[in-house]
Amino acid sequence: MTGTSTLTGNRVGDERSADPSGGGRRPGRRGPRRPPGLPWILPALVLSVGLIYYGIGYTGYISTLDWDGVSPDPGHLGLQNYTRIVHDPVFWAAVRHTVVFFVVTFVIQTVLGLVFAVLLHAKVRLAAIYKVIVFVPVVLAPAIMAPVFRHMFAPDGELNWVLDHVGLGSLAQPWIGQTSTALPVIMFITIWEWTGLTFVLYYAAMTQIDPSILEAARMDGAGNLRTLISIIWPEMRGTTVALAILGAIGALKTFDVPYLVTIGGPNYATEFLGTYIYRQTIPLSHVGYGAALSIILLVVALIMALVLQFAGRERGAGD
Repeated sequence: MTGTSTLTGNRVGDERSADPSGGGRRPGRRGPRRPPGLPWILPALVLSVGLIYYGIGYTGYISTLDWDGVSPDPGHLGLQNYTRIVHDPVFWAAVRHTVVFFVVTFVIQTVLGLVFAVLLHAKVRLAAIYKVIVFVPVVLAPAIMAPVFRHMFAPDGELNWVLDHVGLGSLAQPWIGQTSTALPVIMFITIWEWTGLTFVLYYAAMTQIDPSILEAARMDGAGNLRTLISIIWPEMRGTTVALAILGAIGALKTFDVPYLVTIGGPNYATEFLGTYIYRQTIPLSHVGYGAALSIILLVVALIMALVLQFAGRERGAGD
């Protein structure tokens, strides 16, 4: 009997301790649980939603208006601003310049950045100084360098002076004053400015390649060029895709260099989407039309980023 009572008492005590509503010790009541990381991401969430996405939505609303930015009663146009974009020759010229600009600058920056990375991975004297020299243009503000390039490519600038003094005076011309050479000048400045970033990313990616793979290729008789094409370049695929996405978005947002050097001219020869949006919104006070152009720019940037990323994944899966 005593053993039975003891077992029964122990069983009852266990049930009470297991049941929060029983007569045993009750745990303290807790309120609704919050996600553990919410306090840390809340500032960024508020900034993103409150500024970025609200700004996009407000820009979309303005794109349906005929507004100069100051009048209290703007007219509602619906989608007429977007219809106007379709028939705007300057817009299509800006798109064409953007595509050409992206293709040329991306290809040349990729080649130069990869070559610099490969050379400086070898045993080169004063390699640290060369790295700094290649990367310095990245940290220079375009507003500082624009007057230098404007003077360099002027009809009486340093470039034409050098050409005259080396016997190539026949090649001297107003580089930023004619439509045939203004866009190549902008591309040259951009390549000079951003090749350092491409070099740094490729240089960092090369440090992740297993040295034993390169050593095995050399033992199999692969030369430097064959090793570069067959081993190093395929290993850089992820970096190349990232650079392509950055280059595409950067080309779509290009504003500072063409505006500061040529102001989009001459005759819209260096007009990009960014400079055209500024021209329509600020000097011409076509705020609604400029907002519609901004929405188009956003959509095109997203599509290009997705296409490039998807293409990179498909190529990686195929390989």
